[in-house]
Amino acid sequence: MITKVLVANRGEIARRVFRTCREMGIATVAIYSDADANAPFVLEADEAVALGGSTPAESYLRIDAVIEAAELVGADAIHPGYGFLSENAEFAHLCGKAGITFIGPTVEAIEAMGSKLTSRDMMEAAGVPVLPGRDLTGVAEEDVLGLADEIGWPVLVKASFGGGGRGMRVVREPSELAEAIASARREAGSAFGNDTVFLEHYVDEPRHVEIQIFGDTHGGIVHLNERECSIQRRHQKIVEESPSPAVTPELRERMGSAAVEAGRALQYVGAGTVEFLLAPGGDFYFLEVNTRLQVEHPVTELVTGLDLVRMQLDVAAGHPLPAEAFHPTITGHAIEVRLYAEDAVNGFLPAAGRLHRFEIPEFEGIRVDGGVESGDVVSTNYDPMLAKVIGYGRTREEATARLVRALRSARILGVTTNRSLLVGILENSDFVAAKVDTHFLDRLEPRDLIPKEDEAVEVAAALAAALADQAAERAAARVLPGIASGFRNVRSQLQTRTYARGEREIVVRYDVGRRSRYEVDDTPLDVLLHSCTPEHVDLVVDRVRRRFGVLRAGGSTYLTWAGGTVDLTDVPRFPDVDSALEAGSLVAPMPGTVVRINVKPGDRVTAGETVLVIEAMKMEHAIKATVDAVVASVPVSTGGAVDTGAVLIVLEEDEEVSDD
Repeated sequence: MITKVLVANRGEIARRVFRTCREMGIATVAIYSDADANAPFVLEADEAVALGGSTPAESYLRIDAVIEAAELVGADAIHPGYGFLSENAEFAHLCGKAGITFIGPTVEAIEAMGSKLTSRDMMEAAGVPVLPGRDLTGVAEEDVLGLADEIGWPVLVKASFGGGGRGMRVVREPSELAEAIASARREAGSAFGNDTVFLEHYVDEPRHVEIQIFGDTHGGIVHLNERECSIQRRHQKIVEESPSPAVTPELRERMGSAAVEAGRALQYVGAGTVEFLLAPGGDFYFLEVNTRLQVEHPVTELVTGLDLVRMQLDVAAGHPLPAEAFHPTITGHAIEVRLYAEDAVNGFLPAAGRLHRFEIPEFEGIRVDGGVESGDVVSTNYDPMLAKVIGYGRTREEATARLVRALRSARILGVTTNRSLLVGILENSDFVAAKVDTHFLDRLEPRDLIPKEDEAVEVAAALAAALADQAAERAAARVLPGIASGFRNVRSQLQTRTYARGEREIVVRYDVGRRSRYEVDDTPLDVLLHSCTPEHVDLVVDRVRRRFGVLRAGGSTYLTWAGGTVDLTDVPRFPDVDSALEAGSLVAPMPGTVVRINVKPGDRVTAGETVLVIEAMKMEHAIKATVDAVVASVPVSTGGAVDTGAVLIVLEEDEEVSDD
């Protein structure tokens, strides 16, 4: 019997496991880094143990510290979540050695599937179809191209250990292969502590379909149907659903049987996922077995009615699988989206900062597994996922509609997220028609997918911001506080405020009084102001009434209404000329650590050349020269931390080129 569970993880998955533990009457323990000291998952646990440090290597990846924490509080079981130590065979072994139940598969299964190379060989021997591939360990650089030719282009450089899209690079041109291998090795080494990579033939336009399997210690092994996970960015899933629109009952039976056979070969215990590529012609190929709970497990829970975490805990305690697991049903449809702190239109760069507000409505058919709350700080030390939002309905169409409504109604202020991109994906005609594959976001630019704000809403929001700002200034006034907001001695001159939204500047002019006048971008507006405070504005613009909530933070004003959020940046009337960057400066697009500098002062560079590499949230981001130039200065050093906007490299015009 398990009485106390320590979750060796953080964020939303820790909270998810705690929820089921509370329902089962099991005590809970969190571990946390210095950066997570006040995180919601820490405060929700019955007990919590500090690990120290801020990076994963200093905290959540320290096996000795995690086991010591469990022993300190008397936890008799450890749930690893996903990521971090969840697929670390040494960790599972040391848990057993310490007399602590590891809530996961056997050490042998983790070891066998921990290496994608080993798992490929095992599945091939078991008759499961696999793609052509070759291990690059010990292969001379001059021989790599030959191997790629044998496998067939394009190829995928793939880390043997780990997951989440890290250490993976698609290569279509031979000239790019060497750099892709080197970059994948660095990323894999940083994220997983092992830089082994291999080549695999890359299938164009496949679907990514996975089968949930479950085993117990009594010899039972089942599959719980499939999940479609084709919509990805950087090989990282962002939209998942169950059932898959592409899987027929006959195909489900074949893929499910193959997954169960894989589980039997491993004598699998606990929750696992067998991942396949589904080619356009209907053939499927083994990708890997994830020996843990998946991020997307909620969609399976919703359509089957099974609590997968409860099943994990019961199996770990020695109980057999429940009878309903042997005959899983599919009721309705579920779609999950991963809400990330990232800038989708700028290469999915990770974002960081304080979440001034984080509110996602949970109405009928909506489930939110969140890791953050209003006021939390999002750092670059960890994965940028803020929450998983899941829509459930009787049909795929109903699940989609509910999910879109929840995302549009969410109040997420202070940090850039991919929320608008997710809405655009769900409303895209190809998604609606279930015409998706893993190249979905390669064909469609994120900027084009993001729904355009209705200009009428933007105008009304800008006017509401100006009026709320005016009200805030009067509320704070110490001189003549009784004078009405907007009073002016020279009534012929309108008040003026300017806001930026993306690349657009919006100029608002107004006079609030007996003969009120309102203009936006020199266009007179018919406005009826019902109420106005610094926090709320209720107004009618050109016969349409909208009510806006107003929040100001960090030089921005956020206007929230029933249809979403309009964020505006205040444009000062008198800009600070001293704040201008030196000409030719290349700046950090996000907070991170400088991991490689390829140039030094005096070097000549060409447009598009990688001059420096930043690592943030365990991903590498290349900084490239924008023009042919000479490096004037490099004000940063390898290993140094940089903030958003920090100057990394300064380029100056190449006089030799300009003289020509």
